[in-house]
Amino acid sequence: MREEKFRMFLEVGVSLSAERDYNRLLEKILHCVMELSNCDAGTLYLLENNALHFKIMRNNTMNTYSGGDGSDCGLPPVALNRESVCALALLDNETIRVADVWNCKEYDLTGPMRYDAITGYHTQSMIVVPMRNREGGKIGVLQLINAQDDSGNVCPFEDEIVLAVESVASQAAITVQNVRYISQIKNLFHSFVKVMSSAVDERTPYNGSHTRHMAQYGDRFLDFLNERSIAAGKDTAFDPAHKQEVLMSVWLHDIGKLVTPLEVMNKMARLLPEQHAAFVHRMEIVRLRGEIERLSGRVTLEETEQLIRDTHDAQTLVEAVNGCGFVTDDRLAELDALQKRTFTDSDGAVKPWLTAEEYAMLSIRKGTLSDEERSIMESHVVVTDKLLSQIEFSEDLAHVRSWAASHHELLNGSGYPNHRAGDDIPVEVLIITILYIFDSIVSYELPYKPGMPVEKALGILNIMAEKEGKLDPALTKLFIESRCWEVKS
Repeated sequence: MREEKFRMFLEVGVSLSAERDYNRLLEKILHCVMELSNCDAGTLYLLENNALHFKIMRNNTMNTYSGGDGSDCGLPPVALNRESVCALALLDNETIRVADVWNCKEYDLTGPMRYDAITGYHTQSMIVVPMRNREGGKIGVLQLINAQDDSGNVCPFEDEIVLAVESVASQAAITVQNVRYISQIKNLFHSFVKVMSSAVDERTPYNGSHTRHMAQYGDRFLDFLNERSIAAGKDTAFDPAHKQEVLMSVWLHDIGKLVTPLEVMNKMARLLPEQHAAFVHRMEIVRLRGEIERLSGRVTLEETEQLIRDTHDAQTLVEAVNGCGFVTDDRLAELDALQKRTFTDSDGAVKPWLTAEEYAMLSIRKGTLSDEERSIMESHVVVTDKLLSQIEFSEDLAHVRSWAASHHELLNGSGYPNHRAGDDIPVEVLIITILYIFDSIVSYELPYKPGMPVEKALGILNIMAEKEGKLDPALTKLFIESRCWEVKS
């Protein structure tokens, strides 16, 4: 083998072993063996579902090239039987070399001949090289056509070139298998992440699509940022690996809610169900004690009827406050008055209409959670960090743990759990936080309030960015411009 070819052979091996992008790998394999053998045309087939599928085709004379971007070549697969020379080479694990296709009696070459008849091309010399891994597993086939000498004349494939192509095919098969394994492992991990994320969302009926929505918005928003960056003459803001790292953080941002108690996470009212039931039962007791007092002659009918009206008013008040989004000063004053009402039970003990615990819960100004319950709810980000610390993320996902566990941090330092602020918060976290807040605002499934119309939600984002300093103003503006929550037709 001439020194030039030998150097090319060594470079091919290094080049293939370093490539991890599947489509580029296939493209490189065909390009390398065609350069090495100095041939005019070539096809790479891979074995899938017991048939050889066309992955890349190249013909220099015909100026045709297809499949390099992973798209379908548009040709039907070749059945894995002995009727095709490509399938035969893979089945027998032997290289097939033909000096003159049109005068060969040993193999069925009607396929290349039919191609020539359709295109006007003339196939003469050919080699078909099987691609198998170390264990002998079938990977695919390389078909090279019309070797050329130094003058550009078609000639048979030389023995040393065939040997070199066989060696490259063997390396290529192993590399293809490794890249497939890596892809399968990544797909398995991503699938597992989505399953775990779905498990979190399925724990509550109020945000069953929360994470999926965030991932959809995030995917479109990052694409929008890339388009803006390119339009400004800059490099892509989020390359595929960077984008995947951000989206993986989105998928895992609420993983800590796996251990959040359901009675806290799904608390749709200020009073727990048992507290609400106890209050309703107590009002019934008050009414019954009033009837007893009337029948005993200790109170009048009018007083009893007023008592009954008061208990119904108390229940109406509690029902109104229990599920509202915000407790007004007037409502709080009514609760204060109700807390002072008492009755005497059958044992002669004086008891309040509204217990101190019930009053404390109903007096929660905003939302349904007490300070203790809110602390439990907010601890999910700490649990997220703890759970993700046990995953050995690959280098390209190295920031997932910190980004996912920081989605409640706010630019002005008022967030949690670490009250990070300003430049201490990565831009990726700023993006995830905007996605999180937006979906939380527009969701119609939150337990203590209906979702808001999108435009009103965008107004809140603007206030948080421009007036309160909680969100990044530039990113918030770009998010609104992107309309990434809308599915483009």
